[in-house]
Formats: sequence, C-alpha cells, structure tokens
Amino acid sequence: MSLETVRLWHVGRRALLAIALSAGTATAEPSHGVAMFGEPALPEDFESLPYANADAPTGGRVVQGEVGSFDSLNPHILKGNVPWQLRFLAHETLMGRSWDEPFTLYGLLAETVEVAPDGSWVEFHLRPEARFSDGGPVTVEDVLWSYETLGTEGHPRYRGAWQKVAEAEAVGERGVRFTFNEPDRELALLMGMRPILKKAQWEGQEFAESGLETIPISSAPYVISDYEPGRFVTLTRDPDYWGDDIPFMQGQANLDEIRMEFFGDGTAMFEAFKGGVLNIFRETNAEKWATQFDFPRVQSGDVVLSEIPHERPSGITGLVMNTRRPIFDDWRVREALITAFNFDFVNQTLNGGGLPRITSYFSNSDLAMDHGPAEGRVAELLAQYEGEVLPGAIEGYALPESDGTERNRSALRRARGLMQEAGWTVGEDGVLRNEDGTPFTFEILLTQGANEPQQVVDLFSSSLERLGIQPQITTVDSAQFTERTNQFDFDMTWYTRGNSLSPGNEQLLYWGSEAADQEGSRNWMGVKSPAIDGLVQTMLTSESQEDYVAAVKALDRVLTTGRYVIPVWYNPVSYIAHDANLQHPETIPAYGDWLGFLPEVWWYEED
Repeated sequence: MSLETVRLWHVGRRALLAIALSAGTATAEPSHGVAMFGEPALPEDFESLPYANADAPTGGRVVQGEVGSFDSLNPHILKGNVPWQLRFLAHETLMGRSWDEPFTLYGLLAETVEVAPDGSWVEFHLRPEARFSDGGPVTVEDVLWSYETLGTEGHPRYRGAWQKVAEAEAVGERGVRFTFNEPDRELALLMGMRPILKKAQWEGQEFAESGLETIPISSAPYVISDYEPGRFVTLTRDPDYWGDDIPFMQGQANLDEIRMEFFGDGTAMFEAFKGGVLNIFRETNAEKWATQFDFPRVQSGDVVLSEIPHERPSGITGLVMNTRRPIFDDWRVREALITAFNFDFVNQTLNGGGLPRITSYFSNSDLAMDHGPAEGRVAELLAQYEGEVLPGAIEGYALPESDGTERNRSALRRARGLMQEAGWTVGEDGVLRNEDGTPFTFEILLTQGANEPQQVVDLFSSSLERLGIQPQITTVDSAQFTERTNQFDFDMTWYTRGNSLSPGNEQLLYWGSEAADQEGSRNWMGVKSPAIDGLVQTMLTSESQEDYVAAVKALDRVLTTGRYVIPVWYNPVSYIAHDANLQHPETIPAYGDWLGFLPEVWWYEED
C-alpha cells in the first residue's frame, strides 16, 4: 500500500471521526450504548460492528509469538509478569469498545446503560443470559466485588477511577449504579470497561498475590486451556460461550484457538515464523519488512503480507529519562540528549529512512499540537500555567534536527552548548564533567531479546561518546525489567505509551503527579506538573468537543516541551505476515491493527 493511498485513507477516516465527535449530551435514559460526546453511531438494532464480518466462519487457530517470559496468569494485579493479551482476550466487561468510534461503548455483559444528565452517575443493567465459563450467572454481586477489589487491591491502572466513585450500589436484581464524587465526563465510559471476575472463586484467597496457581474465571469467549510457565499459553474458544448471539459479538471470536509462544529474542521468533511454528507475525521494522519477507513460504503464497493503515495517534516511543534522578532534573540536559540523538542517521540505518518521526505525543492525529505559537483556546488554557511550563510550550517548539551524517557535528555542538549551560563541560581527557569533576554518565536499561531498542541504543551510544559521555548499558530478562521499571529503578530505558483517539483518565496514570510516586504506574519519567494535571482535568470536564480537543492539544505541548523522552518513529501502517488461511475483514477500523482487531475479528478459512 503506497503512502498516498494511506493519506487518502486518513482523509476519509477523519471525516467519519468528525461526525462521531460531534458535540451533544449524554443519554438520560436506558440505551444500548453510550458516547462521551453526541450519540452512538450504531442504532439499537445494529447487527454487528462495522468492521466485523458477521458471516465469518468459526474454527482454526492462530499461533503468535512473544519475546520474553511470564510467571503469572492474573493480568489485573501488579505482581508478576503476565502475557499482555490475557487482559483483553480472557476477560470481559460490561460494555465493549467500537474501535471505529473514539468515545463510544456498546452493551456487552450489560444490556443497557443509563447516564445522569449531569454525568453524576451511571447505571448498568446486566443481561439475564450472561454467564461465566463455569456456567454460573454473572450477578450484580460479582460486578460490585470486581470493581471494589480491582480498585483497592488490583493494578494501579484501576485505582484512579475507583477513587472518584462515591458510591457503588445494586439497583434491583440486575442493575448496578456508580455515583461519582467529582465531575468527569469519561467516568461513565470507564465504569463500563472494568473486567468482571467471579467473586466466589476468590473467597479465602489473596487476590493481589495470585500467580500461576489460579486462573481467573471470567465470562469471555476464550478460556485458558493449557500453559507452560515461560513457554506458551493456549486459549480455547468456549463452546458454551453465553454471548454468541448478541450483536456486539457478531463476527468476533471466530477462531477456536489462540496460542502464544514465547521466545528468548526476536531473531528466534522470526525464524520460528519462517519455519511454520507460528502462523502470524507482526513486523515493526520497515527496512526488514521490505528486505527480509521474501522467503519460500511467501513466494509460494502460503504466507500473505498485509499492510493495515490506521488513524490512531503515534503515542510516544523512545528512550525515557527518569527525572527522579538528579542527572536528568535539568531540562537543558534532556534537550541536549535529544539534540545529540542522530534521528535521521538512525532512521536511515534501521528503517531505510522510510518511517516518519514522532514529533509529539499525539502525532498522526487531529489531536496533535499545532506548529508555531499557541493560538485561540489552546493559548488561553496554557496561559493559566505560564510560570509552570517549559520554553516552547506557548511560543512554539520543534524537535532539534540532525544533519543526516553519521558524525552530526552541528547538532553535537548545540548539545555541548546546552550541557555547558547546565554546568557540564568537556575536559582535556574528553570526558564530560561538572565543576566537581564528576563524570556525566548514566545507565540505559534494556530487556533481553528486544532487538530494535538494542540497535537504537548502540547507534545512540556512538553519539554520546562524541559528546564525552560513556553510558552503561544493562540488559536484563523480562521479569527483572518489569520489577525494575515498576519500582522506577532505572536512569534511561526504552519506553512505549500508546495514545488513543479518546484520551482521558489514563493520562493521569501515564504522567500525572500522583502517579509519579505510585509504584507500578506508567509515569516512568517521574514528571510532576501542575499544568499536566490541570489540563487533564480540563479534558475530563469539557462540555464540548472543541474544548476537549483544545485541552488535548495544550497537554501535548506541555508533554513534548517537557523533553522527557528521546522520540524515535511511528508507522502509519502496520505490517502483518500471516498464513493465507488467516483472513481479516476488508473494512478496517479507525484504530487499524490495534486492540480489538487481531485476533478478535480475524477468521480461518482455507482456499
């Protein structure tokens, strides 16, 4: 697929999203769905999600690879290293996301949803047919227990929203209402997206300490049927799954088996795919996609190469600097390291220069900050924090550019100047030191088997050496990496945070001040900013699409000019190589190859 085709696809997607984002008020009576702004795009009698093939056959299997290991099967707690897919494939929620609408949910376990006109409460009514995989009914008691347990003992990602719940109560036999203690337009949606667990399973057990010994029972279409610690996990489609006939599930959960195989590194995983051990493979490197996917199974037609466009924001990927460390506390130091990063040369070396740079946390979307000085409503929002934000947030900022050569002399001169302003100079021995003679050095933490981050760091290290810096590169296994990053025990490390077209409360977990001191949060950079906290609150209480978008654009400016991450690239197209009998719908959701796409709406059909 050409870049021009992708561009035209984006134009069409933006038109649809503009319609979905049109301003309105929340529903005030029971409905089949709920939207943060306006009304759900799909009517009450919809037959399936627009990108799902309701006529897809069932059967077959997908075998996909993962680099690393695991020591837990409970994705809802902080302890342990869990296959990330389990959180989404092996558990079910009251409402389900349509990945073609950024702010809309439709009934799943819940038959209807009702939101107070002022957004002060949300009420769900369970479907009478909803069942757990052991055949027991999903009850209001299970719902209330799940929310309280996750909000108090579960992973930190669940706690922020729970703290905003003033009361959770049963309403009749099948209803549950959540009343909020502060205005927040997103809370009605968040309350629909918590996994529902079976209360009786956990009686007498320590939920927060569970690992491999207990497989959480859920109501999802897939159950964990087999596993070997650190080697594989197999999910099998439940033949008695309760939700086969509801509209939301038509064309979803078509595969009989989902298997995850774990490998020590990316090279071994790729060879396993080439040899037929895996039947699907996501490639993230554009150069490798262009040069290494012409092996015999592709030539014979047994393997198909699919390119899936998307409209989602780039998020942020790159090397994050932990500002809890004094060495990274000065923004000029962080700007110097971003300047020293030879993006054009690294991109050319690893990707053939074909991937666009991440220029902000919401690149590739209409939520991205605009170039030049802030204007209009964005400027008004930022003016409140004029004394708090860093240079560039209000007057405009662009990432420093490299000259494309390997030595990148002009950029390194600018980097040295910034370091000198911050109190670091190069001595006669070529080492960067402060006035006390202490060398400027830091550790870069990486996980084993992560080929691309290792390649990036190897190239970056050469630039750092020219700047008078000798970094220490430490590689650990996935369990150690999870433990250290959960405890913020690193100087610099590889960092990826995806952003959606409907950012909300999760932004506080990513970079909110409270999360900076909360073990296991995603605020790895350790930022504590009144501007970030305030702009997220503005997003959550916006009464119109226009105010909401302005708040996101302002937040994007503050995050980007914070210089917390040395960004690399994003790809507006996902590369998926797969067996020819694994197929996906022709209609692609706005989010493209993202959650809810693979394997949810894929199917198996032999030619």
